[in-house]
Amino acid sequence: MEQLGDRLQHLLNVLELDRDSELYRDAISLLNYLEKTNFQIAVFAPFNHGKSTLLNALLGQKSLPIDLIPSTGTAIEIRYGEQLQTKIVFADGTEQVTEETKILKEYAILDSDRQMRQDIQAVEIKCNYPLLKNNVELLDLPGTNDREAQDQLVKNKLLTADLIVHVLDGRKMMTLLEREKLRDWLQARGIQTVIFVVNFLNLLEPSDQKKVYNRLKFVAESFRSELPPGVSNIYRVDALPALRGRIKGDYNAVMEAGLTNLETALQTIVKAQQQQPEIKLARLKTISSQLIELAREEQTKLEQKIAQANQKQEQTIAIKQKAITLIKQGLQRSISEFESWLYLPNLLKAEQANLAIALQENNFTRWKQTFNQTISTYQQNIIHWLAKAQEFIAIAEQPKLIIDFPSPPKLETPKQQQATQQTRQQTEPTSVTQEIDRMIDRTSQTIKKIIAGEGKAVLTNLTAQVLAELNGEPIASKSAKPPSPPTKSRSQLYAETAEAYLTIFSDRAFATLREYQKQVEQIINAPIPQEKSQPNPEGDRLALINSAVESLELVIASDFYS
Repeated sequence: MEQLGDRLQHLLNVLELDRDSELYRDAISLLNYLEKTNFQIAVFAPFNHGKSTLLNALLGQKSLPIDLIPSTGTAIEIRYGEQLQTKIVFADGTEQVTEETKILKEYAILDSDRQMRQDIQAVEIKCNYPLLKNNVELLDLPGTNDREAQDQLVKNKLLTADLIVHVLDGRKMMTLLEREKLRDWLQARGIQTVIFVVNFLNLLEPSDQKKVYNRLKFVAESFRSELPPGVSNIYRVDALPALRGRIKGDYNAVMEAGLTNLETALQTIVKAQQQQPEIKLARLKTISSQLIELAREEQTKLEQKIAQANQKQEQTIAIKQKAITLIKQGLQRSISEFESWLYLPNLLKAEQANLAIALQENNFTRWKQTFNQTISTYQQNIIHWLAKAQEFIAIAEQPKLIIDFPSPPKLETPKQQQATQQTRQQTEPTSVTQEIDRMIDRTSQTIKKIIAGEGKAVLTNLTAQVLAELNGEPIASKSAKPPSPPTKSRSQLYAETAEAYLTIFSDRAFATLREYQKQVEQIINAPIPQEKSQPNPEGDRLALINSAVESLELVIASDFYS
């Protein structure tokens, strides 16, 4: 039983119930109930059903408040004592003790507004009643069906009583609402040790007494009770005649009022149940089942939350993957567009004429600024996609796409080109081999002319040239000069210079772009990093509840408690 209580307490802590909730209060009351060693008999009834009169009859003296108006406003605990004594425990912890019970009319009744007093914590009576000697305690509860506060107090106290005595008024039949309330208060909470006492039958006509008793007996028997064999769960007791007979010492009057049969039943039940402490387990199991049911509901809610969170996470991952795919496509498209623009035929078509005109007008710097704006547009389109990728991929350092420009072109006029060529020829030394080759070439040309009929003149001229060259004399012959290169127009020179410049630029830009693309692809194609594990309070709480429920169910299902 102790193990079951520990498991129940653990589940109660894990569920974190509202401390004002009924289930929480019931569970705490039961846990306290496990620690009790005395056997408690709680007597309750609606107001003015003779409950206190019945208890006074059992005690053999008028100890409890009895008035025509319902008056009991708190729970009164009655324990064994050699001498009559009443103790009032106040909310501030102070006590007042007296050797009589008249003080009860001051502290144990409802106030002027018919409310329970808030300044009273407990009321205890000690008296010399034989049934109480064996660690038994009687509990006089406030009347029900009047105020919610009284009803709640009674309901809480019933859960921790070992035996319930419910007093019925023979002059009234229980309503359906009252019967349903009893089921909610008793059977629904695992309280199955209940007996009913019918009062006031003596006020009915003899012909009606048996009919009413049989009807009430049917009501009582509809409540399942776990009582010792041979013990009924309903008794007729005329409380006031029994009290009068007890005070007068009239044993026959007490017996005729039905009190003796009730006392015998109480003694039998106490003796039987004191030897069977596992009777408390019925209530523990009932409350445990209610807590487990509540835990199942909480488990379902947590599982739904976790499933929703997982689904959201999966959707987030899918969105990221889709976004990365779109970014890759956009990046590749931007790079391809830049490559297409850098492709030399396209670049010459778009910019050669513009650059040639700029060179001719000596506006290279202005052309370069306009040209650079176009390049920047392509660069920004590429960088834009990489910036988008940073929203999903951790990029330590974003690679830079820097396009270098060749040095500004240097242009020579035709005269400058011719002078440069002549200077190159004059400064270049002539080798023997080159001279021989040149003489052979001229000889070959002369022979061709002789064959063509120009023999004598050609031969005479050739002889003179050979002799002059052998003597080292220069020959001023127009035909001996190397042919002059063809003269190019200024427009052609500017166009060729522009083509050469754009060719160098295209090669460099392509190389830079390809290297940049390699770096970017390594970043983009890297696996999407897993998000850092976040605290999972729902998962942790679900695990705690699962463990607590399994532990409690294991104890409940064990053979010892089955």
